[in-house]
Order: sequence, then C-alpha cells, then structure tokens
Amino acid sequence: MAYLFYSLTFASLVLATALYLTRDRWRHLVPVPDYIYQRLPSSFSNDIESGFTSNDFDLSTNVAAGDSRGGVDGAAKREIQRIMKNRRVGFDEARRMYTEQRFAKHGIGADGRPRDPKFVSFS
Repeated sequence: MAYLFYSLTFASLVLATALYLTRDRWRHLVPVPDYIYQRLPSSFSNDIESGFTSNDFDLSTNVAAGDSRGGVDGAAKREIQRIMKNRRVGFDEARRMYTEQRFAKHGIGADGRPRDPKFVSFS
C-alpha cells in the first residue's frame, strides 16, 4: 500500500514539474474569463482612459497640472467599477451609489448629517 502511495506522489510531482516548466506552451489554451482579474489604473491619466472621470469629477486638471499622485483610491475604484458593471450605470451614478453606501456604513444620512441621536447642530 505504501508503495502505491509513494508511486502516485512521485508521479504527481513529476507531472506538476513538467506542467510548470512547459506552461508557456499550453497556458494560452486555458480559457480564463475576463471578470476574474482586471488590472486597475494606477495614475490619473489611466483613470481617465478607464472611464473614471466625468464633467462633475474632472481628472484632466490633475493631469494638466502634472500631479504625480497615484490616482483614485484602488479599493474605491474596484467597488465603483463593480457597481458600474453590475448595475449598468455611468461613472457619476456609480460614484453616488458608492458614496451613499459608505455614508450608510459610517452612520451618516443621505443628506450628509450624522444619524447619531446625540448629534447637536447649531445653524
């Protein structure tokens, strides 16, 4: 019984090694859906090309000013992109939905005021 176990283990290791060493020859044959991994843009110019801009959220001024920052927050971009794909809405609407979700998560109402019953406002 142990002989069979060791033989199968050795054969599996040889097969795995052979597949790893020849992966460049067969990897293009494996179908990988596009939705599994999509690289997010990492600069403002790439954000513009990916559709993360609009008239209300204009990133072209950042690019024109030579802003060297890394672009919009990566986690927010992923979530906004997910909303855009799932609900089939534009960037502004997806950004609004994302902001409302974040507000609700942190106890802030849709009007921008805290939902805390102890909150006192002087207007």
